[in-house]
Parts: sequence; C-alpha cells; structure tokens
Amino acid sequence: MSLGAIVVGLYWGLVIAPPDAYQGEVQRIMYLHLPSILTAYLSYFLVFIGSCMYLWKREKRDDILAHSAAEIGVLFTALTIIEGSIWGRPTWGVWWTWDARLTLTAILLLIYTGYLMLRSLIEDENRAASAAAVLGIIGFLDIPLIHMSVYWWRTLHQPPSILQPNKAPWENIAWPLLIPLLINIVAFLLLLFYLLSLRYRLGEIRDEIRMRRLEQSA
Repeated sequence: MSLGAIVVGLYWGLVIAPPDAYQGEVQRIMYLHLPSILTAYLSYFLVFIGSCMYLWKREKRDDILAHSAAEIGVLFTALTIIEGSIWGRPTWGVWWTWDARLTLTAILLLIYTGYLMLRSLIEDENRAASAAAVLGIIGFLDIPLIHMSVYWWRTLHQPPSILQPNKAPWENIAWPLLIPLLINIVAFLLLLFYLLSLRYRLGEIRDEIRMRRLEQSA
C-alpha cells in the first residue's frame, strides 16, 4: 500500500500537477519535503509517548517503541534536510544558511542522533533506556520551536503551507497541488508504520535473545 501510494503520489506531483505560480518547477520538492518532516515529527511524538510510558511503568515494550521510532525519525529528518538543501540552492542561492528553522531542525537531528549514541554507550540496558527516555522527552520540545520559528524570528524559510492557524490547507494551496501532496503524506505515514512494525519486531527479538542469555548464564 505504501509503495503504491508513493508511486501514485510522486507521479501525480512530478508529472501531472502544474508548476507553482511563483516557485516554478523547484516547488515539486515539496511532495517529498513536507511528507518527510511530518513523518519525522510523528516518529518523535512516538518517542515522546514511549519514553513517558517507560519512565512511568518501566515496561520494555514502551522502550522498544521509543527506540524504534527514534531511528526512523533520524532517517526522515536527515532526508528532510537534504531535500531542503536541494530546494534552497535555486531558491536562496545557497545549499545551507543558518536560518532559525534550518538550525533548529539540525539541532533536532543532533539530539536524536545523540539519543541513539547514548543507548549504545551505556552498557546497562535499564540505565540506557532511562537516560535515553529523558533525552527523548527533552528533544521533543524542539519541535514546537521549529514550527513557531517562522513566526517568532525573521527567517528566510516560508511559513507553513498546511499547518497554519485559522486557515484550511486548501486556502493556501490550490487543489491540483494539494491532492498529490496529501497522497504523499498518506504514503509516507504508511511507510512509517511499516518500518516501525519491522523495527519493533527486531527490538522484541533482541530482547528475547538477551533474556535467554541471562537465563543461561544464571
């Protein structure tokens, strides 16, 4: 379903949809860029939920969920930055600039890359899970800053196209451009949950192996 939706969405966005009236052909990166960052945000929300639940109930399944979602979030955040650079070069004339939104997004990537590194550096798995959970919760607070940065500071980055207060998406984007964008958002969300199911099962298998080794050593 995800692959089919991605093929339909990208073909519609890259071939059928007309170019943007102001940005021209370069606007087509939006059909990848926006779904990527929304998928990353949802991944980090799952990290936040899993981390909170783990610190509350200390159940391994919550830690596995947070760990799995963090890996996927890092992947899609990195893709978002790459796609943004591709859009920025013809639009701003540079691949990268220390714009508030770009800088905060880079910080988000560093926080959750540090989250994954922290888990690998602490040998005791319970301590690693607790420390990572705290960082996962703190890191999530960067997302509202990213969203509001274009309102709080003077930035080069354009305001949100969809998530605007008191405005429906179709008031900002014409339907021929909005339809393929929505298809790609759904496609990326399907891809997220597919990857999450695979990564979560891998985490369960690793935990089962660890428990069996502990039983054998005892």
